[in-house]
Amino acid sequence: MIKILALIMTIAGAVGLVMGVLGIFGSLSLMLSPWALAILGIIFFIAGISMLKYRKDSDVVEAENSHNK
Repeated sequence: MIKILALIMTIAGAVGLVMGVLGIFGSLSLMLSPWALAILGIIFFIAGISMLKYRKDSDVVEAENSHNK
């Protein structure tokens, strides 16, 4: 479950980052501030990547707990 959330955050961050950068350099017109999209994109992308890298999935944690008992 955690890996799915991390993947969604990573994809959303990448999309936000691309849209923000395109808005900053003027090739994409948006209703929101392109700087806000770029900053939120960076935050979500980094958070998603770090969750994918360092978090264990809930199924793995349950299996480890039942194995140790």
